[in-house]
Amino acid sequence: MYQPSKHIDTFFVAGFQHHDGALVFDQLKVGAPVALVPEPDNPYDPSAIAVYLADTMIGYVPAAKNSMLALLSYYGHKDVFECRILQVDPEADPWEQVRVGIYVTDARK
Repeated sequence: MYQPSKHIDTFFVAGFQHHDGALVFDQLKVGAPVALVPEPDNPYDPSAIAVYLADTMIGYVPAAKNSMLALLSYYGHKDVFECRILQVDPEADPWEQVRVGIYVTDARK
């Protein structure tokens, strides 16, 4: 039987080096969930979506990848996504230290 993938997209957290990710770097574990928080009042990008580990902002969904997530979030469908850490590499350049994946949640559960 055909079973579609829940995976939607993968990206490095944008702006990681400019936010508080370094303060929680030891807590960034592969598989850990992170929260996506829309920022419709963001003066630089109304489609901006911040990425949080617990209460700590670690960066943003890259601008090239945020429009669909922002649109669906705006219309009340934010809960259809989950975001998890896929890779943490302390040796990489700061803008490529944390990679996350976006997945659609399974409403059948």
